Amino acid sequence: MDAHAVARPPSPMLALPVASWTDPLAPALQAEAQEALESGSVLVFPRLAFALDAAEWQLLAAAESDGSRKNVSYDPATGVLKGTALPPDRRPALAAVMRRFADSAQALLLAVAPGYAPHLERARTSFRPTEIAGRAMPWRKDDTRLHVDAFPSRPTRGRRILRVFVNVDPDGTPRRWAVGEPFEEFARAFLSRVPRPLPGSAAVLHWLGLTKGRRSRYDHIMLHLHDAAKRDAAYQGDTARQHRLDFPPGTAWMVFTDQVPHAAHAGRNALEQTFHLDPAGMAHPERSPLRVLERLTGRALT
Repeated sequence: MDAHAVARPPSPMLALPVASWTDPLAPALQAEAQEALESGSVLVFPRLAFALDAAEWQLLAAAESDGSRKNVSYDPATGVLKGTALPPDRRPALAAVMRRFADSAQALLLAVAPGYAPHLERARTSFRPTEIAGRAMPWRKDDTRLHVDAFPSRPTRGRRILRVFVNVDPDGTPRRWAVGEPFEEFARAFLSRVPRPLPGSAAVLHWLGLTKGRRSRYDHIMLHLHDAAKRDAAYQGDTARQHRLDFPPGTAWMVFTDQVPHAAHAGRNALEQTFHLDPAGMAHPERSPLRVLERLTGRALT
């Protein structure tokens, strides 16, 4: 079989009978899970609640956004918590809950794909307390529109964006998603709309402090694919290409959000952990967006 062949998985999701964040997976299940993950499926863990005691529940209930951003975020590199209206004396306790979730998410990821360990970076942790449905956002920030993830201020230079979520809503509210077509199909649809980068623009953005590191041509393309999809009303309205997924409370899920077009339509009170992965650590690096886009454009992008 051609190593570059792209085939849509039989289902956009694979449900796994896992009830522990830290226990190893049986080798056969591990292989199936990693294959599905790298093929563009959402791994779903319907029995994997994130346990919270009464004090932690109370803390999360009070941890609403301060209005400066959509989510509360915790940076593991600095220990800084941003975006919460909690008083300063309560923030360390919230940070501790988010660190504990980050540890659990990393243990789960390495149970699925232990080979990722040397190539993995833990990025930010977020708590998403606000109901998504009905939230008015500018189109570029509107995550109810199908998109692939790309970071304007944090270039990845080809590293993967892998995210682990868990629904911790205490009132039974599901988190409702849609996922779209395989990445290569998505990229082919929008690649012609990507303009050439302005000469020197990556250096200027970095010099001005607007990006943490220089954007590669890969980052430029991914940002424009993100925007082109969100801006395209016909694409967003084409429900035939969308698969609807519901994640009830007590459910965790894992997905490469730079590869899988996705949208969050409803839900609140979710914890999320972002990881960056060098494609060299994948079982199938040829499936990474970097390698797919290099093949479609016929040039190196980093």
